[in-house]
Amino acid sequence: MNNWFLYLIRCKNGRLYTGITTDVERRFAEHTNNDKKGAKCLRGKAPLMLVMKKKIGSRSMALRLEAKVKKLPKIKKEMFVDGKIKVREMWK
Repeated sequence: MNNWFLYLIRCKNGRLYTGITTDVERRFAEHTNNDKKGAKCLRGKAPLMLVMKKKIGSRSMALRLEAKVKKLPKIKKEMFVDGKIKVREMWK
């Protein structure tokens, strides 16, 4: 299945959470509704805002990109969200 997305969520404290899924809207709802399936680190951090979602393709590609984004410093993540860094540049 090649419908994997990378998404970033901004918490009320400004932090960016990075994740992957095949259904961004469902996953975001799980995070915002304090669903047991939502990430523990996002609980109590509302309001949450979905600031970016990008279709990546395969699960393995999405996992690799997620790992790269998580390692970025916050300033680079912000540039990624703003579109100043493109997905293709992340593979270099």
